[in-house]
Amino acid sequence: MSFLASDALHGRGSATRDEHLAALYAASLLRSFGLDPLPSVAQEDDGYVQRGQMPASLPNGVLRYLKHLGTDGEARPYTWNAMALLRGSDWKDGAHNPVILLTAHLDHLGMGTPVNGDAIYNGADDDASGTIAVLELARALSQGPRPRRSILFVLFGSEELGGFGDRWFLDHSPVPLTDIVTNLEFEMIGRPDPKLPQRTLWLTGYNRSNLGPMLASHGAAISADPHPEEHFFRRSDNYNLAVRGIVAQTVSSFGLHKDYHQPSDEISRIDFDFLTHSINSMIAPVRWLADTQWKPQWNVGGQPQPRK
Repeated sequence: MSFLASDALHGRGSATRDEHLAALYAASLLRSFGLDPLPSVAQEDDGYVQRGQMPASLPNGVLRYLKHLGTDGEARPYTWNAMALLRGSDWKDGAHNPVILLTAHLDHLGMGTPVNGDAIYNGADDDASGTIAVLELARALSQGPRPRRSILFVLFGSEELGGFGDRWFLDHSPVPLTDIVTNLEFEMIGRPDPKLPQRTLWLTGYNRSNLGPMLASHGAAISADPHPEEHFFRRSDNYNLAVRGIVAQTVSSFGLHKDYHQPSDEISRIDFDFLTHSINSMIAPVRWLADTQWKPQWNVGGQPQPRK
């Protein structure tokens, strides 16, 4: 995190040079763990970085927000996703192979209007913490015996602009979307939520599927989202995947702290003991998920429908 959330990356602005650098950095780590590249869809860095085309014109709401931040004049032609695959022991070339998808977003807001003299929106909690979680899970799960199911690790770009990285991934996925068993997004797990017991995470849309309760029964310290009024299920990369039918939910511990989308979301505010414990607590449940044949399902009325 000392690099991802440093001033040197200028806040990892969505679809900017700094997001690209963050993707290349994450890709270098995924490569170092011995994970497989995905050159069929990832054009850069020997198949570890996927470049996606941004729209010629961003939605008006996004443009208004960028103007509010003072970053509306920056060109944003591409976004970048870092990705790698841990092939499971049951993998068969040319066949349909079940895949667990673990994700976070590596971008943030970049440089903007100064607050108390600070113009760099570092995004340490949002979402360098989730990016670190996915990278550390990749490191841990790549060691020892391979799980039966394959695990796809993807770090999306341009979440902050409306999920353009995850949308590009969905339209240019390295595996059929029907082969994705489930998606866990990791978003803002760098500080504990005071509404929950110590060392506890929460899962967006907990009651929408049977995924959360099953992970909890296998040791995950997760509970229902204590902030339903914030509609967090619809506010991260998981949502676009869920609309496409994938049981996709976000692991978080965001307690509505006042550093959200502020330059003060810096490394000094991260609770590293909590972050480390949170990541370690998810290793065994995710490994179980990759070794079992169980597949999560939406509860009745739980899957979101496409916007009309």
